This record gives sequence, structure tokens and C-alpha cells, in this order.
Amino acid sequence: MSSPDYPLGLRLAGRRVVVVGGGAIATRRVPALLDAGADVVLVSPALSPALQGLLPRFTYHERVFTPSDLDGAWLVHCAVDDPTAGAAVSAAAEERRIFCVRADDRHAATAWTPAVTRHGQVTVAVLGGGSPRLSMGVRDRIAGLLSEISADRLAGTVALVGGGPGDPELITVKGRRLLNAADVVVADRLAPGVLLDELRPEVEVLDVAKLPYGAAAAQSFINETLVDRARAGKFVVRLKGGDPFVFGRGGEEAIACSEAGVPVLVVPGVTSAISVPALAGIPVTHRGVTHEFTVLSGHVAPSSPESLVDWPALARARGTIVVLMGLRHLAEIADVLIRGGRNPETPAAAVQEGSTSQQVVVRGTLASIASAAADLRTPVVTVIGEVVTVLG
Repeated sequence: MSSPDYPLGLRLAGRRVVVVGGGAIATRRVPALLDAGADVVLVSPALSPALQGLLPRFTYHERVFTPSDLDGAWLVHCAVDDPTAGAAVSAAAEERRIFCVRADDRHAATAWTPAVTRHGQVTVAVLGGGSPRLSMGVRDRIAGLLSEISADRLAGTVALVGGGPGDPELITVKGRRLLNAADVVVADRLAPGVLLDELRPEVEVLDVAKLPYGAAAAQSFINETLVDRARAGKFVVRLKGGDPFVFGRGGEEAIACSEAGVPVLVVPGVTSAISVPALAGIPVTHRGVTHEFTVLSGHVAPSSPESLVDWPALARARGTIVVLMGLRHLAEIADVLIRGGRNPETPAAAVQEGSTSQQVVVRGTLASIASAAADLRTPVVTVIGEVVTVLG
């Protein structure tokens, strides 16, 4: 029977850690070491592209390992799948009394990398007796418990959470975790509604929908609600469609909370400006086609004195144009772009309720897209540019 492991948290900031190997395993290990502040020295004849992208955050020796590489090191990761090379690294580490993690043979290692979950200042590392599946399974269970405990620390806080374009699986991991910990959820109609059905029964859910050109909760009411519930000691999640800071008034809500002395967390979301076209087979950029894209709100007509868009400049631009909330004014938007010089035959597409089961895509040209989209209902994302046809 083997002896039990002795768990220990290593404080590696400023300390030399050697990584032998520059492939897939090293690609997984190096970022965490850098995040811990370690002075990473990597030895390998070649580097993965991902590791090349991290240079010069670590020292790189483009050659095979030599025992002297471990001089002055506190820890070594042998990130190769060659047992002969691994044994050489282990021998050099043993001679220098340096703990050695081995990817090729965990039973020959003197240290193991645990399965880790982090929640704020809390880090939990799980060792499963050399079984990665066991340690990861236990880690995931603990992560779920920590998510529940974290709600107590968030009392009196507001989290502005981007829910993505509509598909509940497109919310971020952090957004989902905070939503599950909420005491109060303030949601708009574009937030993924299915997620609300998964909340605990005692969670207060407030509907602050803003229907296009119809009934809408006043922004001042939303701001006051967030502040009042937080001041009452609740953890409040403002669940928004898309991203909070892309035409989502998240900035106004953050200001209101800040002025009231309420702490605010911002969790970015997958913005519909990019994701909805992508799910319709339209990349907003494509090599050799466009080097730019512009996202604008179309809820104000181009002819309105309230419009902040420089329409003549936009018409002269060659890049992709993505219009959010512009269905009602789409004919006028197309007209002003054409009059400003944009080719009326420029490909265009309109996507209704992208990422959901109600997604509908209509295609046409800049001149015809308004009529093609006449039967669609909001929310609609419109894309104008050559990228519309680049994938077929």
C-alpha cells in the first residue's frame, strides 16, 4: 500500500520553474505557472504556436534538455511523452532535490498536478491518487458547493450578466454560476428565458422587459430596483440579452449602483452583433474581404435629430455594417447608405431571433433587404457587406 500524498500549496512568484517540452502538455501548464508569477524557463527544440504567443513572458531555450537547466529551480514540469527523456529529467531533479511532475509517467513523478477550481481567493486542489478522472469528478462537485457558498459573500452586490443572444448554452460559465447564486434576478425579454426556469424557487424574478415601440420598464425604475434590492442585503443579478455594454444600458446601471455605493460585478456576454451572424453562416470579417466592421443601433431613424451616427461616413466605408434594433427603420437605413455611395447590390441579410429555435434568415441586397425582412419580428440583426455571401 502506497503512502498518502501530502498536499501543499506552492507560492511560486519570482521563483524559477523549469518546463521541459513545448507541445500540447506544456501549452496547458505554462499559462497557470505564469499566472502564479513563476519565473518560467522552458527547454524544448520547438514551441507550439500558443506558447510562441506567450513569449517573452517566459525564458525559452531552443534545444534539448541538459541537467544544468535545473540549477536554481524550485520545481520542474516534464511535459514530454518520451519515457527516456522523462527519466533523465527525473534523475537530474532527484540529484538536486527538486520536485518533478512527469506527464509521461505519473507513478515515477515526485509531484502531481491536482484538479483545480478557483472561486475568488479560494483555490481548491484535488488529488485522486493518480487518477485524473477521479480528481476532476471530485473537483467539479466541490466547485458546485463553492458556487452556493459564494452567494453569502455577494450579499449587497449587483452583477450585470450578459446572457448571450438567446441560446441558454451561450451564457458564460461565470454568468451561469452567478445566476445560480442570485437572490434576485432582474431580467429583460432578450435574456435566455429557459435559465429562469432553473432558478431556486425562492429567487425573486423581476420582469423589466422593454418591448420595441411598446410597453417598457423605465430605466430609472430598473436602476432603483437594482439599488434597493442590493441595499436590502440581496445578491442581485441583472440578466441581460447579449452583452451588458453593447446597447444594453449596462453602463447606466453600473453608474447608478456606483453612485449609490453598491458594488458591481460585470460579466461580459456573447454579443448578438457577432454571434447571430456567425450562427447564420456569416462571419463579420473575412480575410481578403474586409478589415473592419461597424456595429450600430438602428432604433433611431437616420433622419432623426437624435441620431448619433455619421451616416455619410458610414456609407463611404467599405467594411461590414451590423445593425441592431433596426428593423423598423431598415428601409430608411438602406436608403441613406445608398444615397451616400454604398452600392445598392451590396449583399445583405437579416436574422430574426438568432441562436434560438425561432431563428429565421432572409437574404438579399442592400436595396432589397427591407422588403425581404418585412415579415420578420424583433429582435433582428441585419448584416450589410460582402461577408454575407463569402461562405455561400
